[in-house]
Amino acid sequence: MKPGSYPWDHWQTRALEAGLANELAVLGRAVMREAVQHNWRPHLQAECGWGDEGGKMLELALSKPKQAAKRWEHLLQTDGEIGSFNPETNSFELY
Repeated sequence: MKPGSYPWDHWQTRALEAGLANELAVLGRAVMREAVQHNWRPHLQAECGWGDEGGKMLELALSKPKQAAKRWEHLLQTDGEIGSFNPETNSFELY
């Protein structure tokens, strides 16, 4: 697949066309990409756009942008809720 033609790229384009702020569209793209690239659990992949081409993600982002940003940032920071980065040890620790 060519860069720019991945499902997360298409989602970002649709989100911007729908009027989503660029910062949130970039965040949504990242979470959709990481969900599949890091093989998150199936229910998280579904939450992150896999199965409905990101329709529910876009709906959430347009209706509740702060909630969407908070959730997506959490998922990225915990790599799909498997752990977290510890700044004291400068490492990722699994739960």
